[in-house]
Amino acid sequence: MAEEKKSRLFILKPLIERWPAVAKPEGHVTFRTKIMWTILCLILYFVLTNVMIFGLKGDIIDLFENYRFIMAGASGSIMHLGIGPIVTASIILQLFVGAKIINLDLTKKEDKAIYQGTQKVLVVVMIVVEAVPQIFGYLQPSDGLISMAGGVGSANLIIVVQLCLGAFLVFFMDELISKWGIGSGISLFIAAGVSQAIFTGLFNWFPTNGLLELSVSNPPAGVIPGTYYLVTEMSLGQIMNTGYQTMFMGQPGVYENAIVPLLGTILIFFIVVYAESSRIELPLAHGKVRGARGRYPIRLIYASNIPVILMAALLANVNMFAMLLHKAGDKIPLLGGQWWIGAYDLQQSTQPIAGGAWYLSSPGGINSWLMPILYGGYAGHDAWQYAIKVILYLSIMIFGSILFAKFWIETTNMGPAAVAKQIQGSGMQIPGFRRDPRVLKKVLARYIPVVTVIGGAAVGALAGFADCIGTIGKASGTGVLLTVGIMIRMYEDIAKEQAMEMHPVLRGFFGNE
Repeated sequence: MAEEKKSRLFILKPLIERWPAVAKPEGHVTFRTKIMWTILCLILYFVLTNVMIFGLKGDIIDLFENYRFIMAGASGSIMHLGIGPIVTASIILQLFVGAKIINLDLTKKEDKAIYQGTQKVLVVVMIVVEAVPQIFGYLQPSDGLISMAGGVGSANLIIVVQLCLGAFLVFFMDELISKWGIGSGISLFIAAGVSQAIFTGLFNWFPTNGLLELSVSNPPAGVIPGTYYLVTEMSLGQIMNTGYQTMFMGQPGVYENAIVPLLGTILIFFIVVYAESSRIELPLAHGKVRGARGRYPIRLIYASNIPVILMAALLANVNMFAMLLHKAGDKIPLLGGQWWIGAYDLQQSTQPIAGGAWYLSSPGGINSWLMPILYGGYAGHDAWQYAIKVILYLSIMIFGSILFAKFWIETTNMGPAAVAKQIQGSGMQIPGFRRDPRVLKKVLARYIPVVTVIGGAAVGALAGFADCIGTIGKASGTGVLLTVGIMIRMYEDIAKEQAMEMHPVLRGFFGNE
C-alpha cells in the first residue's frame, strides 16, 4: 500500500541519481574554506555580468528590465537570465506540493530528495523556456553573426546556447555556495546586484541622458552629484519654481535618483533591521546536563525574505508572458495582442502601459502614482485607476507573500514538527514540559504558524510600500528590502559558522555533521 501512495515523481529517480550536481562535502567544511568559495563565486558573478553575449545587435529589449533586481543578472550579458529559472522552478514546485497536486511528504528523507532532485530537473527546463523567447525580437543577432553562422536560425541558436550556458553557471554557483559556502547563492547574487545599483544611484556623475551634454535639465544621474549640481547651477528663482521638485522627487520618468527615494531607502533599511531583530524566544534546558540552558528564537520574519523573492519572480514572469503575447499579436488566437492582458510601447520601455500587466506592475515611486492621483490622471489613465493599481499591487504582495511563506516553511523543515525533532535531537527541552516531540510540536504550533503569517504579511507590505515610495538606483523597494535582510542573515550565518568552528558540539543542533 505504501508503494501505491508514492508520488509519480519517483519515476524520475534514476534520472535524478545520475543528474550532474556539485558533490557534497564528506565531512565538516572549515569556515575559511566556506568564505573562500563564497567570495570566489561572488567575484565570478561580477565578472560574468560584464561578459556580453557574443553577436548581439545594439538594440536590446530586456524582458526583465523592471525586475532586474530579482533576476540578479545584467541585461545583454551572459547572465541575462540570472536566477530567474531557479526561482521559477521553485515557485512551480512549491505551488504544486502545497496544493497537494504532487503527493510528497517533505518530512520524509526519501520524498525530500525526490523534491530537490525534481527541482534541479525543472530548473533546466525553465532555463530553456526562458531563453528561447528572448530571440523573438528581444535579443536579435547582428548581421556579422548571421553571416558567420550561415543564417538567422543558426545565429539565434548561438544566442540561446550562450543564455543557457550563463544560466547553468548561475545554477551551479548557487549549488556550490549552498554546499561549500555560506548562505544562499540566490540571495548573495541579489544582494550584490542591488548593492551595485544603490552605489551607482548614489555616486554616478555621468549625465542622466548619456546622449546629451550635462545641463540643468540633464544633471548627473547620482543623487549626491546630481543634487550638488542643481544647487550650484540653478538660480534661486529656478529652485523655487521647479528645481526643488526635481531635487526631491526627480524628473518625470526618472524618479529613482532624488532625495525622497533616498530617504525611502534609508527608512526601509531601519524598518527591516528592526523587524529582523524582533523575535519570540522559547526557553530551553538540556535534559541531562544541569545548568545547560538556551533559547530558541522564532523570528517575526520567520520565513526570511524568500516569500518576497518568489512573489517578485512570479510577477516578473507574468510581465514576461504578457509582453510575449502583446508582441505575438494575431499569431496567437484569443490571447495574442489583447490590450486587457497587457499593452506595451516597446520603442520606449518594457513597462506595461495598459491592461492587467499594468495593474500588476510596480507603482514606481511617488512621482509615478501620487502626482497622477492628485492631478486627476496621467498618460491615458484616470486618478481612480492609479489608486486601484496601488491598492491591488499592495494586496497581491501581502497575500502572495503570506502564501509563499506558508509553503516555504513546510518545504524547508521549518514547521512545528520538524523544529520539534531538531530540538529533541539536540537533547534540549522546554522547561516545565514533558520530554516528548509531540508536546514540543504542540507548543511550537502555538507560535510558528501565526508568526509565519504575520512575517509574510510584514515583508510583503514592506516591499510594496517601498516600491510605492521609490528607491535609488532602480533597485526597487523589494530589492532594498531583500538586500538588507540578506546582509543581516549573512552576518548571522557567518557568526553561526564561527561558533560551530569554536564549539563542534553545536554542529548537531544546527544539522551539520
